[in-house]
Amino acid sequence: MNVEIDLKNLTLDEMAAFLEQVAIPSSRAASIFREIHLHGCTDIGEMSGLKAAFRATLAQHAIISSLVPSEVEVSEDGTIKFAFTLDDGKLIESVLIPQGERHTLCVSSQVGCAMACRFCLTATMGFVRNLTPAEIVGQVQAVISYMQDTGVQRSTPREFVNNLVFMGMGEPLANYDNLITSLQILMAEEGLEFTERLVTISTCGLAPRIIDLGRDVRVNLAISLHAADDETRSSLMPVNKTYNLDQLMPALRTYPLGKKRVILVEYILLKGINDSPDDAQRLADLLGDLPCRVNLLPYNESPQLDFHCPDEATIETFKKILYGAGVRSFVRDSRGADISAACGQLAVKGNG
Repeated sequence: MNVEIDLKNLTLDEMAAFLEQVAIPSSRAASIFREIHLHGCTDIGEMSGLKAAFRATLAQHAIISSLVPSEVEVSEDGTIKFAFTLDDGKLIESVLIPQGERHTLCVSSQVGCAMACRFCLTATMGFVRNLTPAEIVGQVQAVISYMQDTGVQRSTPREFVNNLVFMGMGEPLANYDNLITSLQILMAEEGLEFTERLVTISTCGLAPRIIDLGRDVRVNLAISLHAADDETRSSLMPVNKTYNLDQLMPALRTYPLGKKRVILVEYILLKGINDSPDDAQRLADLLGDLPCRVNLLPYNESPQLDFHCPDEATIETFKKILYGAGVRSFVRDSRGADISAACGQLAVKGNG
């Protein structure tokens, strides 16, 4: 075996199988996994819990990749945006959002995105490639390292990030296999041990993959809806031409939810397009008895895109109609807009 394996790409079971292939006892898998994912080891030679002979053998066949921010920007509201340059020179971004002592980390799953949502800056990049599990997991570990280096203190590595949301660049369910592998790594008891309540996957509506996700792993689900009728949604989101609302809504209604958990419905308010009282009533009717919470997102305007944010009165009227129909809804404050870290603003140049 001459091909170098990135150990950060491997689940615990895959790690055990790989070790057997290189004549290292599979019983060492959990220890190696902990060294990498819990303690942040990036050098096989520094694995103190592994015999020198095993370290030498492992170093012949494997590497441990790591991501280091190539740029860090801090918003006036405390939001931090990280740019990472990957091994092939491609660029991705992650965003850390502080909420008091708690932190939410928004990670990317692809370089660019193929979904072509008209209101999203990431869509202007087009699709470049999927991220590997190591590149997804690496974002989390790099941000934890940054927090440690800047003086944040927590009892365990996992406690640095309170919520992990797949809402960065790309459509997570379009990189399905690597997404599932990265979740298995991030949620493993031997590693960072994120629980289902702490992980949210956001999708623009790949209905068959929503069903797959509910079968393969237990995590929170967020749906980027943004319109309650097919005509408007298809004009904004090409995915709706493939999986329209008649296909999407049954997938959402059958998604397995934990106790007291709901589906997060993301709805960007676009002036004159999806923000009328009729739009609000259609949204309430569409959601019906779906266990959900609606996040109303006033649009983050960009000179590159010809969309605008409604005024406060329009937003408040929209919210009141949902409330009157019994639909829980909140207007979410934009975070990090001054550094282009807000919803729909992640886009980097040089990925062509």
